[in-house]
Amino acid sequence: MDSSGLGFGFLSKLLTSSLLLFSRWIPASGEHHTACLALGSRLNLENTTIIDVSYVPAGSKVGTLGTCAKTAHVSVPLCRVQFFTNTTTTSVVHGEAWLPDEWYGRFLGLGNGGLGGCIAYSGLDHGSSLHFATVGSNNGHDGLGGAAFLGHPEIVNDFAFRAIHVEAVVGKQIVEAYYGRPHSNSYYMGCSTGGRQGTQAALKFPADFDGILAGAPATDFNHLVHWTNMLAQYIGAPTSESSPAFIPPRLWKTVEAEVMRQCDGIDGVLDGIITEPDACDFHPEVLLCPPDATLDDACLTRPQVEALRKIYSPLYGIDNQLLYPRFDPGAIAMPRDLFSGDIPERSKDWLQYAVLNDTEFDFREYGHEHAVLMDEINPGGVATFEGDLSAFRDRGGKFLTYHGRIDPVIASGNSKRVYDLISRTLDMPSLDVFYRLFLIPGMGHCAFGPGAARFGQYADSNAINASSHNILLALVDWVEGGEAAAPDTIIGTAEDGATRVHCRYPQRSMWDADAGRFGCVA
Repeated sequence: MDSSGLGFGFLSKLLTSSLLLFSRWIPASGEHHTACLALGSRLNLENTTIIDVSYVPAGSKVGTLGTCAKTAHVSVPLCRVQFFTNTTTTSVVHGEAWLPDEWYGRFLGLGNGGLGGCIAYSGLDHGSSLHFATVGSNNGHDGLGGAAFLGHPEIVNDFAFRAIHVEAVVGKQIVEAYYGRPHSNSYYMGCSTGGRQGTQAALKFPADFDGILAGAPATDFNHLVHWTNMLAQYIGAPTSESSPAFIPPRLWKTVEAEVMRQCDGIDGVLDGIITEPDACDFHPEVLLCPPDATLDDACLTRPQVEALRKIYSPLYGIDNQLLYPRFDPGAIAMPRDLFSGDIPERSKDWLQYAVLNDTEFDFREYGHEHAVLMDEINPGGVATFEGDLSAFRDRGGKFLTYHGRIDPVIASGNSKRVYDLISRTLDMPSLDVFYRLFLIPGMGHCAFGPGAARFGQYADSNAINASSHNILLALVDWVEGGEAAAPDTIIGTAEDGATRVHCRYPQRSMWDADAGRFGCVA
């Protein structure tokens, strides 16, 4: 069996052969309910079982598949199709298609988060409310963790590269069956793991999507896991309580305040946001306690200062090669996912269940040799750190990506690395023709933060229905409008309503004192 496909060798021909037993049929106005209920008996998709087909009025609450959420909100009237597809004899992907009554001919696939197998119900509602036929999947397993990976390499394959391909292939056929015509353009949206999945789709299945929106991509995944573990280890994980390097929660506020004191003004304005963290040369030794300090003083011991020095430095491997960028100065350490004193659960799960197949592994033994091992095994090809997007580019695909500059989970410098890797691989000094990266000052992981972090990248992220302020709509304009509609900037909105122009890399965001605002310069 070819594990690069959907199992039983049929995905390679699925998009070009007619596997649906239906006649072309468009539901007339007012007949959506009847058309929807009739759909279930008319679908015949290879290796796919239709669980349920239901017509859902606007404003409804519906039950969900899996254990991640109990209910989901439905904003617009739509036909809901729940299904599962056997990807191999030992793996299955569950998914849903939300097919709005008012459809603009566009298909939208959704990504996932963390190691989780959670259908993105908020994304289904977001996409369908914007008139996309929207499909999401559970990434090949159920729940928030990675226990399902243990002893099941095909489930790892679903997580690493296959689930998004399944939702694209099967979802498009469901869309065509319901509306009586194929989609006009195909889009993808995801962040974090979803960003990695979108990148993987462009690499492995360049025909699946015409436009990809990939936020804070968890690319170079194995090194991201290693970096996560090493940051935790710097302050003593997994036995931090006994480590002299452990930094308790009360002192992180002191660290963050000192970072801002040293670096907030580099961009020309004191606003609580470090526009370019890579310009911040943070000196943690300023926080070193004097000899007569007490435990209550807001200062750090020498082991704590040394831990900070490592945290705010790039991570190098055994052969002194760069493995991962540093933790961004200004990144919000609350909640202290990386600095709680233990190894984060997602890292534990990946090592124990997908790499080592050892549920008893003692993380006190973790070291650089495990990074080498992850590189060697690379379960499911999960690394997603390749630069050859030529097939996606050559068929006219457009790729938008964004990354918050105070992301405490995935260093924003990694998205710069990915851009530069693609540039070198394709020998293109500028990728503007098909790939654009927007670095978002003051935004955390995928969203939120003190910056202008709302620009249409998730449900309820912006009330402004315009491509200048909505990055998903900007992607649609670019795909359907060509070069003239390519987004030069994206305008974000802060929680207080203030706006800021976000620049495409490698342009820089600079403060214009005369105008009293930030602008973009080459």
